Amino acid sequence: MVALPAKGSEVADKPRLLVIDRDASPDDATVAALGDAFEVVTTQSISKALSLLRGSAFAGVYVDASHLSAVRWVGMILQAEEILDAISDGVAVVGPDLQITWANPEFLLLTEPGAEVIGVPFMQAIPEADVQGNEGSPFAAAVSTRQSATGVVKMRGGRYLRITVTPVFDASGTLSHLIALTREITDETQQQLKVDAIARAGDELADLTPEELAEMRADERTDLLKYNITRHMKDLMGLDYLEIRLLDKKTGELHPLLSEGMSPTAANRELLARKEGHGVTGMVAATGQSYVCPDTTKDPIYIEGAADARSSLTVPLIYHGTVIGTLNVESPQPNNFDDRDRQFLEIYARNIAGALNTLELLQAEKQSAATASVQAISLEVALPLDDIITDATTVLDRYAGHDDDIVARLRHLLYRAREIRGLIYKVGSTIAPPVARKATGAAARLEGRRILVVDADEGIRRSAHHLLGEEGADVETARDGREAIAMTKLASYAVILADIRLPDMDGYEIYHRLREIHPETPVILMTGFGYDPTHSIVKARQEGLQTILYKPFRANRLMDAVEQALRPGPQQG
Repeated sequence: MVALPAKGSEVADKPRLLVIDRDASPDDATVAALGDAFEVVTTQSISKALSLLRGSAFAGVYVDASHLSAVRWVGMILQAEEILDAISDGVAVVGPDLQITWANPEFLLLTEPGAEVIGVPFMQAIPEADVQGNEGSPFAAAVSTRQSATGVVKMRGGRYLRITVTPVFDASGTLSHLIALTREITDETQQQLKVDAIARAGDELADLTPEELAEMRADERTDLLKYNITRHMKDLMGLDYLEIRLLDKKTGELHPLLSEGMSPTAANRELLARKEGHGVTGMVAATGQSYVCPDTTKDPIYIEGAADARSSLTVPLIYHGTVIGTLNVESPQPNNFDDRDRQFLEIYARNIAGALNTLELLQAEKQSAATASVQAISLEVALPLDDIITDATTVLDRYAGHDDDIVARLRHLLYRAREIRGLIYKVGSTIAPPVARKATGAAARLEGRRILVVDADEGIRRSAHHLLGEEGADVETARDGREAIAMTKLASYAVILADIRLPDMDGYEIYHRLREIHPETPVILMTGFGYDPTHSIVKARQEGLQTILYKPFRANRLMDAVEQALRPGPQQG
């Protein structure tokens, strides 16, 4: 018999004795004899014995000599209680049935306040415990391998625990209990999750097949890259203010590639890669070192970017050890960026630099100088000619029926403006044959067809000229709904593409008005990022809308939308 110090005051007439008999059939004669002198409490489980000793007072413990080593372990646990209570990590003793038999105060802090955990399954004691990864429960692994096993558990509130489970066996090799050590790793886990998310986002920047890459022009690739970067900054880092500039190695100029949320002055500011006089961006480009500005109002280097920015973080874009540009993000909150944010942004900046190289945004287009010149002239003239056409058409619409001489002059002006565009393409084709493109059904239908694109964004109008014009279409653009309506009154179009957020009309209104003028003309509504606060698309669908185009669009998606609108059959909306 092993004697233990009494715990608390005795309330029974006889001293209490704990009998541990792990055999299937206890010795009734021995228990009966002990019962003459003691109040006998019998258990066959070492873990249950430990639980009883923790919660009740016993004069001693009786155990067969063959099980003496196990009982000595119980005594050691009780004697080491003060040490275990002082450990900063959570510690729990778990029986073979995975129920808790003992836990230190640090572990109890992980459980529901005031909840009883003794006798409760381990995973049920931790609120909303969810084992992470594919390895499964560390308890099952420890039991099956008979070795320590580690796992990660997510609990309520987005907290993470690392649990190390060590099995303990008695002299006969039977599992006696398991020791579970818990340590909170929320901070490092969240950091790793963010690093993984940023790495995945970086992989998406240039996630194109070789075929897609070959068919996309530089401006298309630029639009795709801008869209992905803006989305990642908002989704992963919650940032709305950012700017990317690319470094011209010959001149040292930092040319804007992407500006989101920056003031017009900042977006158009001329910056050089210089340590002084060109703000944080110029210094980072010159030194290749990241810079955290905790308070923009007190930093003499900082030059205003976003109007209400109070802190900023700028990192270099480095490819193969060479600075090729800068990435700057800003926040309206002071001290919003720390060293971890710098590390995250540097990782993402490396991905951006790699994507720029993969998408060939830093290389000249692979075409002849003559072809490049003709295309440049066409694009530069396209929008000014559109302005002449839209302005003349608007005035003509007002004067119709009032002054025949002015009306005649305006009609002649429209004819000459459209003729100029045709002459540029004609002369250009004699200087340099157009770059061959893969023929599509849409391209065959577009040859010589007039298309109207209505969008307040100059970049979208310019892209429409570029993409549709290459397929032989005669593209005209309007900046708002009023101009588009005036133009459709005086000319017919094979297809009309209109943005759902014009300065003067929403998508449904422009769709409805255009259909009133030319019911037979297909209308495609365009939307950026799927944003449609007035539910224009839903209402337009009810009136026959068939085709929607999401911006920024790729060439193949634009062609598919046009082909769908021009496809013979039932009336297209």
